[in-house]
Amino acid sequence: MPPTREMLLKTIPAVDVLLRDEDLARWSDGLPRRVVVDALRTAADSVRQAILTDALDEPTEASLRREILSQARQAAQAAMQPHYCHAVNATGIILHTGLGRAVLAKAALNQIAKELSGYSVLQLGVETGKRSRRDERIEWLLQQLTGCEAATVVNNNAAATALVLNTVGKGREIIVSRGQLVEIGGSFRLPEVMEAAGVRLLEVGTTNKAHARDYERAIGENTAGILRVHPSNYKIMGFSAEVPLKELVAIAHAHGLPLIDDVGAGALIDFAQFGFHEQERLQDSVRAGSDLIMSSADKLIGSSQGGIILGTAEWLTAIRKNPVARIVRVGKLTLAALEATLTLFLDETVAMRELPTLRMLARTFNEIGEQAERISAALRECAPEANVAVIDGSSQMGSGSLPTESIPTRLVAVASPALDAETLAARLRGSSPPVFARIQKDHVLVDPRTLLDGDEALLLEAFAAALTGR
Repeated sequence: MPPTREMLLKTIPAVDVLLRDEDLARWSDGLPRRVVVDALRTAADSVRQAILTDALDEPTEASLRREILSQARQAAQAAMQPHYCHAVNATGIILHTGLGRAVLAKAALNQIAKELSGYSVLQLGVETGKRSRRDERIEWLLQQLTGCEAATVVNNNAAATALVLNTVGKGREIIVSRGQLVEIGGSFRLPEVMEAAGVRLLEVGTTNKAHARDYERAIGENTAGILRVHPSNYKIMGFSAEVPLKELVAIAHAHGLPLIDDVGAGALIDFAQFGFHEQERLQDSVRAGSDLIMSSADKLIGSSQGGIILGTAEWLTAIRKNPVARIVRVGKLTLAALEATLTLFLDETVAMRELPTLRMLARTFNEIGEQAERISAALRECAPEANVAVIDGSSQMGSGSLPTESIPTRLVAVASPALDAETLAARLRGSSPPVFARIQKDHVLVDPRTLLDGDEALLLEAFAAALTGR
């Protein structure tokens, strides 16, 4: 007579009994006890639920014990694996927010490993031995690269915007074009950032058009400044117009107001060389006379996440004195990565060679096509039953950078008669390291543009396992 549910439930061992199991002792060596205990409890609960729902095939006391230990082992070992781990980006999205955005240059990684492995100079003057500013080196580099009077860095561009607005216009009005009221990542909207910064938003113009006269009419005794927001993550096409930056600067200065320019992605070089439309650089805004300029430190610059603030010495002094600056300041890891990255830009030729973001942009259509054909041939060999083809497609910058701009590329399109595209993509993500690709029309698409050195072999290995089930 088969055991009843009640009998089976009573055979589930207690956690302290399972902890003395010889098999568990072999695989749990070196794992934190709390992780093992939690995994055992979770596995026991899972088996208990399976008993109650009759989900087990002819369970016995021994099989229940094995199942609990097996589930616990998988869970405990998975819990101790790094979450922020290496991944293969086969999506063709160069600045993939979900995959860490800009890939750091080797110079940045080497500087972190070499200079920050122990104590490191952060906020002490080597010559004086006294407290110094932690952003001094970053300021010097940005002065060299953009011609700005002063500069600092905070933890992201939203923080830079909030800090600048809070310093310039807390309790007062900031004028901005209605067509520039963007929504950034994570559903954060510029009006909400401005509200959090303690300023009152004064919209001018319409969604598609703003004129100089709109700004002139809006300026009043409670106006603290004029804000321009570069449309880094969208583009208004057709019947539209915005006031040029130089004209906005002239309007602001004629009324004794600062012009605040949120550049967004923050280019330091001319991206037209990659086939994009003209992209305003940080130094262009400096030359136009903007009083304060904000941008991302990662995106088009290619460093770790951060927010750059450029401006006049007077305004940067005020910003550094703002208590909010302490809240959003960055630590040594960000500063070291940004220092190494900006140093590369001192020689554009070096930056083009060493920065992964720029290298990916500079890859030619033919070069990518050759790699796509090589990947395609390898996939056909390991999985002859799969439908593999090389097709034309496009890569994207991603992360709200260079909207509406696409880069011609060659894609490897893979379909399996045994697996739908979602299942195949899920298996690729489950590999080690995880491989991320695109799905389109029941095909998994691979864009070689974003494959780094060594990634092709990992990609092929993951596909072979996913397609063959081995």
